[in-house]
Amino acid sequence: MRVLLLGSGGREHALAQSLARSPLLSALFIAPGNPGTALFGTNIALDANDIPALINFAQDNQIDLVIPGPEAPLVAGIADACAQAGLLCAGPTQAAARLEGSKSFTKEICKAAGIPTASWHYFTELDAALHYIRHKEAPTPQTPLVIKADGLAAGKGVVLAASLAEAESVLQDMMAMGSLGAAGRSLVIEDYLKGEEVSLFAFCAGETATLIGAAQDHKRLNDGDTGPNTGGMGAISPPKGFDKAAQEAALDLTVRPMLREMVRRGTPFRGVIFAGLMLTKTGPFLIEYNVRFGDPEAEALLPRLTSDLLPALYALAQDKLDTTPITFSDQASVCVVMAAQGYPTAPQKGSVIQGIDTASALHDVHIFQAGTTQNASGELVVSGGRVLAVCALGNNVSEAQQRAYTAVKAIHWTGAHWRTDIGARAL
Repeated sequence: MRVLLLGSGGREHALAQSLARSPLLSALFIAPGNPGTALFGTNIALDANDIPALINFAQDNQIDLVIPGPEAPLVAGIADACAQAGLLCAGPTQAAARLEGSKSFTKEICKAAGIPTASWHYFTELDAALHYIRHKEAPTPQTPLVIKADGLAAGKGVVLAASLAEAESVLQDMMAMGSLGAAGRSLVIEDYLKGEEVSLFAFCAGETATLIGAAQDHKRLNDGDTGPNTGGMGAISPPKGFDKAAQEAALDLTVRPMLREMVRRGTPFRGVIFAGLMLTKTGPFLIEYNVRFGDPEAEALLPRLTSDLLPALYALAQDKLDTTPITFSDQASVCVVMAAQGYPTAPQKGSVIQGIDTASALHDVHIFQAGTTQNASGELVVSGGRVLAVCALGNNVSEAQQRAYTAVKAIHWTGAHWRTDIGARAL
């Protein structure tokens, strides 16, 4: 098969590595890719959101399967454009991708399908939102108010406001000042859920879902889950206390009812679903849906994969599920994100990265590149906020964590920032 993979981050590097292991693969192109994905295929200088150019490339190069990595091209309709051009795409239609593209749409689906989720209200006007929070019980650091931009915000559209003043400031920034652009002009305000947050993944077609596995992201910038929310500072797989039986039960509660409701509405979902869940004392609650592999969850999850990913995605593109079981090793995986100084608001770019070869040579270590590029001298340099995902496997979380941080310490650039406690709660 000739495959076109869309995206340029650590998730796409991990996907490229998994796809390259398939005996079915004859050629892999990545648009636009990064220096890491170039190890497994051919990078193409096309924007992952430039749908007409991507379609032209796929037709001109006899692409058998398009695999979107990030959410933006899916929400923009890449799967629909592929269908119109007679191309197979392993992702949902634009209508079905609203599950990620609109937080309020997801809440409506939850209400219609009886899926447990936090109590919520949707606002399109600043005054109404301010009136609502001023007449609620004041948020505290222990029970913050959850404010979510309705649209796509690259993982940065959720704020846990620990005081009324902070909540008012966030609403002003998003709705009046446009700090997140159109994504934050309307928003959802919901009650805080207490528990362990996990990420659940499944292949879906029509009303059927097949479990892939689970991971646990670490969203806050700093140790101890402090600081601003980010796109993710690390992940572990599998999460502690969330075994396969619990994952299947969570699919029954939070994913399969959604699939039935989407079919009922005439917009069936097919592709990878990523359900963000809060495991509360009364059971799993849905936080959000994403319509693709997570980042950095994919970097933690995919190195454990022992079955062939490509036929599973090829089947999805044809609105069906592959009959071959999805299998993972019993090893634990710990993934530490190394970010640029100033991330997530103003990452500093241009620093030369050293030590990747040394770190990559360590046993059971995988270095996935995200915010990287090469300078005129061919050196690897920082080009984004989240720069590297340093992942390691081990017989248990402790062993995987030790290997991951040994690899992190072998890598250097000016201003590198990482959390030192990824996986600590699982221990």
